[in-house]
Amino acid sequence: MTADVQVQEEVVRRVMSMTQIDRDGLRDAYSEVRDDKSEVNWAVFKYEGSQVMVAAKGESFDDFKAQFGEDERAFAYIRLQTGDEMSKRSKFLLVTWVGLGVSPIKKAKMSTDKALVKEILANFAVELTLESLSELDVEAFRQELIKAGGANYGTGIRE
Repeated sequence: MTADVQVQEEVVRRVMSMTQIDRDGLRDAYSEVRDDKSEVNWAVFKYEGSQVMVAAKGESFDDFKAQFGEDERAFAYIRLQTGDEMSKRSKFLLVTWVGLGVSPIKKAKMSTDKALVKEILANFAVELTLESLSELDVEAFRQELIKAGGANYGTGIRE
């Protein structure tokens, strides 16, 4: 076996090793985003080695967008307000981010890792998988939530 093959096998072994989830950290961030009294509207979870951990939390969508890179993998949980002039509701999205520069092996591993993350981030109306920074659009997210919510009876005028 050549040295190059040995190196490749070692890389595959490390990538495919079991991902660990910072369950307490993810659960706390998830609860904070779900809390209507909290100003935190989103949380981003990234890999540190083979562990998925809370990378950032915040209020501004611009700050949210800044969390993602073309060579990164991440998960995000977002609260957005939807509804009409008579009824406002908080709705939640789960985002799986796999940047265009992520290797095929790491991309493939995201599906099994996502199952682990979804054990904690269990309640959401819409799930999106994104790979391009241009897809990080708050209005597109809101439209997906509205579509998932069914009836949309608002008149646009509050009396």
